[in-house]
Amino acid sequence: MKILSLIIAIPLAGALATGLSRDIKLAKIFALVVAAAELIATLVAVRLFNTDDGTFQLLEKYAWIPSLNIEYLVGVDGISVLFLPMTALLTLMTIIASWHSVQQLSCLHFALLLLLEGLSMGIFAALDMVLFFMFWELTLPPIFLLIGLWGIGPARRNAASKYTLFMLFGGVPLLLAIIMLAINHANGMNGTIPHDLSFSFPTLLETPLPDALQSSIFLLLLLGFAVKAPLVPFHTWLPLAAMEGPTQIAALLTGLKLGVYGILRFTLPLAPSAAVEYNWVLGILGAIALIYGALIALQQTNLRRLLAYASVSHVGLVIIGIASLNIQGIQGAIFQLLNFTLAAGSLMLIAGFIQQRLGSTEMLHLGGLAKTMPRLACCYFLLALTSMGIPGTSGFPAELLLILGALLAHPSLGITALAGAVLGATYTLSFTRRAFLGPVIQPDVRQAQDLLPRELALLCVPALLVLMFGLFPNSVLKINQKAAETWLSRLLEQPELGGRELAGNLRP
Repeated sequence: MKILSLIIAIPLAGALATGLSRDIKLAKIFALVVAAAELIATLVAVRLFNTDDGTFQLLEKYAWIPSLNIEYLVGVDGISVLFLPMTALLTLMTIIASWHSVQQLSCLHFALLLLLEGLSMGIFAALDMVLFFMFWELTLPPIFLLIGLWGIGPARRNAASKYTLFMLFGGVPLLLAIIMLAINHANGMNGTIPHDLSFSFPTLLETPLPDALQSSIFLLLLLGFAVKAPLVPFHTWLPLAAMEGPTQIAALLTGLKLGVYGILRFTLPLAPSAAVEYNWVLGILGAIALIYGALIALQQTNLRRLLAYASVSHVGLVIIGIASLNIQGIQGAIFQLLNFTLAAGSLMLIAGFIQQRLGSTEMLHLGGLAKTMPRLACCYFLLALTSMGIPGTSGFPAELLLILGALLAHPSLGITALAGAVLGATYTLSFTRRAFLGPVIQPDVRQAQDLLPRELALLCVPALLVLMFGLFPNSVLKINQKAAETWLSRLLEQPELGGRELAGNLRP
């Protein structure tokens, strides 16, 4: 079964059919059916996945550009396989959330959502670096159009342009690193260019990289992915996109951390010696993003902007986990990235529901929401507790593993992670108290309609999942454990670290 190609093709074909439809109602229904079928297909891929194998599975390989040895090569391992259903679920949620909020060019809007879903699936499944880069860059046009055409702020076109320019800037070092890796493979084989170039990620993993190139490749890949993550100082596009763009797109941008995935998937494994040598750089970048994002979030009076800066802060915590170079930190980072999709994406959708009803998510226009919208408040409280890492939710095992990994790697990183968790609870509880509790002052809040059955059903799915993953975290950890150990062993088998340290880092 060519399940991965099917997963990529379903939304792309659905996007074409939806965009060409002239019946708005039919286009909406078709987009919903396609998104549901995509979710089912990704669950089938997870069912076919063997958790006892830490290598790439469900591989598909076809010649694409033979003259340059560029292939259509897709596959997943324990690190990437769960991102497929999470992406499908979040896309399905955004389609349902957009059902009545999009009044103009509806067919194009839903087509672009499906197109973005298919390209994101390609990013998670691609194992040829050129194929990955193609999917990576092709996500720019749909996001540019979705922010620019359906944004809710007066500066939406500026937000769309800023996002696109930032991503184009990040694409330059990525492409340069990919070309350097392919040339290094040809030189290592004493071959000729272009006949002996290789862009296959599994092949490049086995190709020795000279010390002279290690640092360059590591820094180029890190720079390219840091823009999308986003890490400070490349984070400024996210709050602007969250404020000016549609909340459904903001949910995708905060829920799908493609840049952090790229750092985990490509940056460290492709330059392992440099990754071990410069892991302190990663730790510092993560610590800066964690504390800076949390401190700025403390000052916010708008829910959407607060969630954007909270996302920057949480990215910093994940980067600290990756920089710890131990099994706890790596599994915690993967767990937290999955948690972003459920908690951060859903909270941004809740902000969108508030925006639709009140016309604002500013603190000045809120207060007492729990009294007039109890169902919305219950969903918000649960997901906010998840983002704080409260026991019983999926945020707890993720943050616990990240903090333990940071403490084992270096006490200062662990203390920083703990401080970030405290600050995260502070800005979340502070905003929640002022926006959802207390007396109802604004007339619009007093007359606000609670969640519709469709919206409540939409939020019940992530709410149940955060509880299930929080109570049974091994359902996630057992899927990525072998792949995480394989990933970690590749890095820690470098001359800078000895075998005894390797064994200690791999101990569960």
